[in-house]
Amino acid sequence: MMPSFEHCYRAVESRDPRFDGWIYIGVTSTGIYCRPSCPAVTPKRENSRFFPTAAAAQEVGFRACRRCRPDAVPGSPEWDIRADVAARAMRLVDDGVVEREGVTGLAARLGYTTRHLSRLLVTELGAGPLALARARRAHTARLLLQTTALPITDVAFAAGFRSVRQFNDTVRAVFAATPSEVRQASREQKPTDGEVVLRLPYRPPYDVKVVWRHLSERAVPGLEEVDGQTYRRAVRLHHAQAVLELTPADGYVRCALRLGDLRDLGPAAARCRRLLHLDADPMGVNDVLGRDPLIGPLVRARPGLRVPGSVDPFETAVRAVVGQQISVSAARTVAGQLVATYGDPLAHPAGSLTRTFPSPEALAGAGTLPMPKARTRTVVALANAVADGKVDLTPGADWDEATTALLEVPGIGPWTASYVALRGLGAPDAFPGTDLGIRRALVDLGIDDHADTITKLADRWRPLRSYAAQHLWTHLGEHSGATVAERTSQSSPTRPRDPSSTQGQAA
Repeated sequence: MMPSFEHCYRAVESRDPRFDGWIYIGVTSTGIYCRPSCPAVTPKRENSRFFPTAAAAQEVGFRACRRCRPDAVPGSPEWDIRADVAARAMRLVDDGVVEREGVTGLAARLGYTTRHLSRLLVTELGAGPLALARARRAHTARLLLQTTALPITDVAFAAGFRSVRQFNDTVRAVFAATPSEVRQASREQKPTDGEVVLRLPYRPPYDVKVVWRHLSERAVPGLEEVDGQTYRRAVRLHHAQAVLELTPADGYVRCALRLGDLRDLGPAAARCRRLLHLDADPMGVNDVLGRDPLIGPLVRARPGLRVPGSVDPFETAVRAVVGQQISVSAARTVAGQLVATYGDPLAHPAGSLTRTFPSPEALAGAGTLPMPKARTRTVVALANAVADGKVDLTPGADWDEATTALLEVPGIGPWTASYVALRGLGAPDAFPGTDLGIRRALVDLGIDDHADTITKLADRWRPLRSYAAQHLWTHLGEHSGATVAERTSQSSPTRPRDPSSTQGQAA
């Protein structure tokens, strides 16, 4: 929620980059809005107005600062940690729902009328869904203008505008410049050759080593690869296939996107941010968990730890089921067989990447899968539930409702549902308490792993239990010297067995 005026103004006075993306300052004397860390002269108090989103500042007529580029900041961590309608709407807007389905489609996904949703978003965010989508399109347009040599007409439609006139009017209103002038202000543009290169900023510190180790250990043949510090993968987007290439740099991640359709640029970048958890506020998390007597030393030892996410929550759910009770390498092998058999071939293979992960529809009609029959039935049931809309794993999913729906799928129990919420949906307070890796980490820290003890500890770590789980997994991995390959003795008397293992977490 918006801090007080005094709190916001102090952040601007100190040029505190931790507030970039949280708040925006509009300067009435210049008509420009900036990020709090903008190096320009601090405006007078009486000339300052604060907004929760860039769209809110644009809605009342402020133009984006050309010096600090307030649209190019890490996203607000609120959209990661909040589960309310406003946060779900923001995640869907980032995924391009308004461009594809309109405000009516956005409202329907959230279960509201368009009028009530607009009123709610204006109250919470200072801007309605159309203004939020307009700000997103303007940001995408600026990226394309300044980093590619695409014709301006192509940029307009790739950014999601329905006409060149609408595109021109929006760019002038937001940046106080024509599209050509925005392009001329940058020397970065180059021929795309089908590739768009972006900088995805993050709030430091960022523990690159742990995130890239997570990606490397779980890379599925044909779908993903890690070459040095570069992670690549194929992905199925809304309009076409794409290949994502991510390389860490100082203060940002270099993101090279080879897109089959440029209209997928915004959603592709948003998925990369979710995969790498770039919008997190590590210092805020550390302030909360760092005071805990048990988890605090782990947090202070790794202040930049993130919770790696997913580009496709359905894929995460399937891989969680596949990884039950088997080793990481075995889970990768099985997932690779699924990709090879049911994944869609890439129109333009890239190195070892040849296919995307199978869609729900492809697995819903699958016959024999390379896994035990019980697990095959679970995967097929899951695919059918997602394809039929009974389980919502989209960016705007309600985390509690998604978890409840997953538990209705035969063969999915609390561990799997919690893991999918944690990794696939990015829920900050999901905690697979029966996970064997978590239990072993607690024992290593001198704590017994009885269920009651774990429950009490987890209650202490609310509402950031996902981060606590990641710290425990990371601690175990570093002290075991290798990924643990174990099976659980936990089972449910009322549901099919739901193994709690670091392999489920690793798959």
